[in-house]
Order: sequence, then structure tokens, then C-alpha cells
Amino acid sequence: MTEIVSVSGPELVTYADELAALLVETVEGGSSVGFLAPLDRGAAATWWRERAASVQTGCHEVWIARDGERVAGTIGLVKPALPNAGHRAEVAKLMVRPSSRGRGVGRALLEAVERSAAAEGLSLLVLDTETGSPAERLYRSAGWTECGSIPRYAQDPAGALRATTFYYKAVGPADPLESQ
Repeated sequence: MTEIVSVSGPELVTYADELAALLVETVEGGSSVGFLAPLDRGAAATWWRERAASVQTGCHEVWIARDGERVAGTIGLVKPALPNAGHRAEVAKLMVRPSSRGRGVGRALLEAVERSAAAEGLSLLVLDTETGSPAERLYRSAGWTECGSIPRYAQDPAGALRATTFYYKAVGPADPLESQ
């Protein structure tokens, strides 16, 4: 059974090597999550450890899906530091091990982020993904709304420029001033 847990900054450091393996596996599988192949596992672990400080301050949140003792997936929530952006956050780095895909792990991670964001008083989430990727099917079926694509936005792991599609989802109470 898969368990979804939020991790603290120190816990993120503890999980950094496992998360690095997941990140490397994801990039090697061709998923566009911000890194180019080949991705060195040590560099990936360093990237995760560098997130620990922002997790500890609450600017960044990370959840992991555990399947027994193994990390099966992860997702992040990044909060902007801008004064006018306290109502929103960005969903980032949704990754699921290929061997765990098709079992609801990605959906469970996404739902955990949505519930947590709403409980924190956030009302809007945004994310982006490579246009045409399997992730788009998940986001649409989970009630996310496509708001546009930008051609040649990011490089895929092989270095080819690909379009990116942006999505949003309202998760908390609506702003009473919005309709005025």
C-alpha cells in the first residue's frame, strides 16, 4: 500500500539519495522535469539537499509516496515570495517511478497537494508540463484547466526544445472581491 507523507527539511536531506535515484530514473525515461540527460546521481542528490532550507522555512513543501520502504514518487508545492501572491502556489516535480505508474500514485500525490493547499488557505494552484506528455491526461482528469501553451519553452532530457502547457486549479475559497 502506498503512503503519502509530507517531509520536513531534515527529512528531505535524509531522503535525498532516494529522491535523486527517482529523479535520475525520471530523466532517463524521457520526462521533462527541468534536467538534461545524462543526470549525475550525485548532482541530483545535491539538488534535493539544496531544497531543504526552503522546505524548512515553508516556502517549498515536498511530499513523497512510500511503497513500503521505497520512495515511489514525489511532488512539490512552491509558494511565491511576492506580496500579491499569498493566495497561490506552483505544483512542481510530480514524479512517479515507472514501476509504480498506473497504480494511482500520481493522483494520490496530486490530491495530497490540493488538500494541503486548501487547508493552508491557498485558493489557486498552477503547474506546467510538456505538451503531449502522459501527465496531461492526469491533470485533465483531476479537474485542472488548461490555460495555454508556449512553443519551444523548455528542453526535454535529450535537449530538444518542446512546448509546455500551463494548467490551473481553484482549490480553496473564492475571493469575495473577485466578482466585483
